[in-house]
Amino acid sequence: MGKNFFGEKFKLRKENIKNRIMLMILAILMCLQAGCGGSQGSREDFSAYMNQIFRAEVTASTLNMHYNLAHPENYGIQDYKVTYGNVSVGEGNETAVILENWKENLKKFNKKDLTVSQQMTYDIMMDCIEKEIPAGKFRLHEEILRPSTGFQSQLPVLLAEYTFYDEKDIKDYLELLSCTPELFSQIMDVEKKKAELGLFMADFAVDDIVAQCSNFVENPESNYLLSTFDDRVDEAKFLTPEQAELYKAQNRQVVTGDLIPAYQRLSEDLSALKGTGKNSGGLCGLPGGKEYYEYLVQDTTGSDLSAEEMQEQVKAQRKQDLEDLASIAKEHPDIGQKCGNYQLPTEEPELILKDLQNKMQKDFPSPPTVSFAIKEVHPSLEEYTAPAFYLTPPIDDISQNCIYINKSKGDTKLELYTTLAHEGFPGHLYQNVMERSCGLEPVRSLFGSSGYAEGWATYVEMQSFYYADVDRDVAAFLQKNQSALLSLYASADLGIHHDGWTLRDTIDFFAAYQINDKSVIQDIYQLIVEEPAHYLKYYVGYLEFLNLREYAMAKYKENYSDYQFHRALMKMGTAPFSILKKYLPEYYAE
Repeated sequence: MGKNFFGEKFKLRKENIKNRIMLMILAILMCLQAGCGGSQGSREDFSAYMNQIFRAEVTASTLNMHYNLAHPENYGIQDYKVTYGNVSVGEGNETAVILENWKENLKKFNKKDLTVSQQMTYDIMMDCIEKEIPAGKFRLHEEILRPSTGFQSQLPVLLAEYTFYDEKDIKDYLELLSCTPELFSQIMDVEKKKAELGLFMADFAVDDIVAQCSNFVENPESNYLLSTFDDRVDEAKFLTPEQAELYKAQNRQVVTGDLIPAYQRLSEDLSALKGTGKNSGGLCGLPGGKEYYEYLVQDTTGSDLSAEEMQEQVKAQRKQDLEDLASIAKEHPDIGQKCGNYQLPTEEPELILKDLQNKMQKDFPSPPTVSFAIKEVHPSLEEYTAPAFYLTPPIDDISQNCIYINKSKGDTKLELYTTLAHEGFPGHLYQNVMERSCGLEPVRSLFGSSGYAEGWATYVEMQSFYYADVDRDVAAFLQKNQSALLSLYASADLGIHHDGWTLRDTIDFFAAYQINDKSVIQDIYQLIVEEPAHYLKYYVGYLEFLNLREYAMAKYKENYSDYQFHRALMKMGTAPFSILKKYLPEYYAE
């Protein structure tokens, strides 16, 4: 399954955007063959079976486990292999067998006998199984090494933020780092197979990844994974000074002797494959690529809409936003000047987040009291990270909340305000701590939807324009403009990957909206080629929340309120939108 480690705010320019590691579903066959649940069908049996799956799945990747659980021993996890997981070419058949076993075991339960929350878990798992089994044929269409959201891009920050709760965590961390060369070797075996089949990435994607790797390995003796490790070890009260110095020396040896050479070798191996890619356009240019994209957009967005239906909804929302913008401009001829000259009381991130927490209270339930830290992205990663991103906490320790600000992107004024709403309150941070506090089955943390997470953050970001201390017409104009811009990128994503738009087509599309800088559009085109469906998780996810809200307003009429709607969503937790709609009545009235 994988975990959504990052929630991020993306901007409409070429940059790397962190989001998601999908390592893959790994073997739990021993558990299933031993008869782990489903035999009696009670609520207790169901919870036991879900926990069995959770333990097997979460331990398949130590990185995944550590970011899911601060204290795995409390979940019955004592012994486990330290590993990134398996990325071998032949892993797909095993995955299909696991999914079929999940399906057969789930069928042994009478869903009507389960609690409402368990019924949702059942439906979420079945939905995943039904979609993932036929998708197994697309194993080699997937790309682990994406320039923006690929594993190699996310790994440095995940390592820098790897919390040391006890000495075992330090030992696991060092062993994990030493596994990096083998993992990258496995990844390259997959890339070589992709090259043989004509499925390898475009040359410009290779160039982006190579540049990223080169940036990371520059000045190895001052690599930030040395200083960040030293800082964490110095703060570890469970270590003696002598132990701390010993671990610092070990980390330096592993970083300079294993991790950095692994990135260097990855860069060299990718460069050697440059030129073997047969397609520099959208996925529909690959054998089976259009069918894969149709699967990918539903998997990424959590929406059941077809690609054609998504494009129609995106166009309809853009048309409405543009009409609203024209209406505001007609009523306020000086709106351009007002949007350029407004001021906010503060641009301090901590004060903005405090202001958002106060303003949101009438529309959103209060979250548990949690702390959070604001950190700056390390200079070596600035070029390849978003303007801001949120690192999700373990499900058993929601106090670990961190928002990164990328100073090089230069967000100011309302842009900074809405970015922090997207990452913090009532965005990713809020959604995560609310979901973690609702008592959901632990296995639910493994079935997150990017479309839900980023759609929610975009949905509340749009609302946050109206929380800022600016004139209502300024807030409305900037919000409608942001929505219309996002829609352009969503349309381009669908056009490039589903309909085969060329760079010329994409230039013509943007030109229709008075966006004419060809070099900028080429950058956007290449980013969309590198990151299929990436923009859709933001915008289609946002539209699905609007659809869900319209459904709730029509159903509850005078009994509808945003507060009740948002409360129900937070209690349900992350799920595909069709399942959220199905269960909304069960939670809205609570």
